[in-house]
Amino acid sequence: MADKNTIELIKALRERTGAGMMDCKHALEENNYDIEKAVDMLREKGIVKQAKRANRTAAEGLTRVKVCPKCGKAGLIEVNCETDFVSGSDKFIALANGLVDSVMTNEPKDLEEAKAQNAQLLQDTALAVGEKVDFRRFAVLTPKANQIIGSYIHMGGKISVAVLLEGGDQDFANQLAMHIAANSPLYVELKDVPADERAREKAVALEEVKADPKLANKPDAVKDHIVEAKVDKVLGQSCLMLQQYLLDESKTVSQVLLEKGAKVVSFVRYQVGEGISKDASQEN
Repeated sequence: MADKNTIELIKALRERTGAGMMDCKHALEENNYDIEKAVDMLREKGIVKQAKRANRTAAEGLTRVKVCPKCGKAGLIEVNCETDFVSGSDKFIALANGLVDSVMTNEPKDLEEAKAQNAQLLQDTALAVGEKVDFRRFAVLTPKANQIIGSYIHMGGKISVAVLLEGGDQDFANQLAMHIAANSPLYVELKDVPADERAREKAVALEEVKADPKLANKPDAVKDHIVEAKVDKVLGQSCLMLQQYLLDESKTVSQVLLEKGAKVVSFVRYQVGEGISKDASQEN
């Protein structure tokens, strides 16, 4: 085989796998210059490497949100890697874009199915970047009649948001998505807070009221009212409707929605690595 052809094959194999030049050369030589067999060989070696990385923490990465211009449907994903450096690489960015396109098109029933549908892409990327890669979560929002989806990506994909509105207009929907990215609400309104979380906050408020000497002689009904008010104040910070609107802090989100004739149906906010505990001893 001519040297020029060999160089072209090595180049093609490197592009597909991200493996080093000598690894590609050896893989081609051992497989009689059959590029598909060489890819398989490097992939098998990559699986061994991934097994060694299995106990490492993938807390960096990217989120993505994409809205279909024709159907209005939105897809969101979070995919993780080990280092911020890799998250900014072309191959990892291509992975994130490929995953969000996949979930929006295929609408898998759960994460296991989503991973299965993208197993080759995930495996190829892990091999190419040399780090553990984890497809962590996804969501698909589908608007009904008179509903629109606003979206926002912050810091190149560190945070992605989609918000489903009934009524309103596209500009406002996108602005509200930006608000959600900045203010990190967990719920739409107070009634959406889980009972166990409210119970935890109530227990804290009860102890505060009991310990306050100024309230010692107050009637139980007054104390109960103070407890509920304390709980609502704390939980209200995590409720979208009660937050001060990012673009006009003289108003709450609820007031702005009323002015716009809009209602929040649901929202999804993904932030890279939230809730993941990274091993401080892990080397990047």
